[in-house]
Amino acid sequence: MPFSLPKLYPITDVSVSGLSHAEQIESLAAGGASLIQLRDKHASPGEFYHAALEAMLFAKRLGVQLVINDRVDIAIAVKADGVHLGQDDLPPGKARMLLGQDRIIGFSTHTLDQALEADSAPVDYIAIGPVFRTSTKENPDALVGLAKVHEVKLRISKPLVAIGGITLATARLVIDAGADSIAVISDLLATTDIAERTRGFIESLA
Repeated sequence: MPFSLPKLYPITDVSVSGLSHAEQIESLAAGGASLIQLRDKHASPGEFYHAALEAMLFAKRLGVQLVINDRVDIAIAVKADGVHLGQDDLPPGKARMLLGQDRIIGFSTHTLDQALEADSAPVDYIAIGPVFRTSTKENPDALVGLAKVHEVKLRISKPLVAIGGITLATARLVIDAGADSIAVISDLLATTDIAERTRGFIESLA
């Protein structure tokens, strides 16, 4: 399946949603999500592998592309569509060698300099954040704000994903600032109807 970056990029979180990764994927897909990142900072490697394996079964059945956070080895093991790397993970060039040319690779940045460096790396999209204050990451980096999102977008050639504290109320502001896509966790998952919330985001960004 060719890579196409949608305006809404949900990220799973068991602690926020109270649901398994597979259950979250099912609800997100029901709301129209087409690209989802599997993220679990607390699971052991074995637990994350089994959760990713189950999630991939759901993703394939639902026609959703699945990107694994941090773990290139697990992305390969479960035949995921790609991986999202942080600053302390395997370098993008090494990940590309292992994954091949057809898998998605995303890369997190927190400053303009990091984004400019990532723009020359073999990645499919660059993430910048946190845009706003966020509660889903321990020891978050300094806020970048909308002005920095705009500046980064003007300086890079690759698609830009904004992340960090983005809500339904601020989603359009972030897209208008220059982001091609917004990654959302809490404001999607901490709701009683994830599918309906997903539809609300997609409609607001149309």
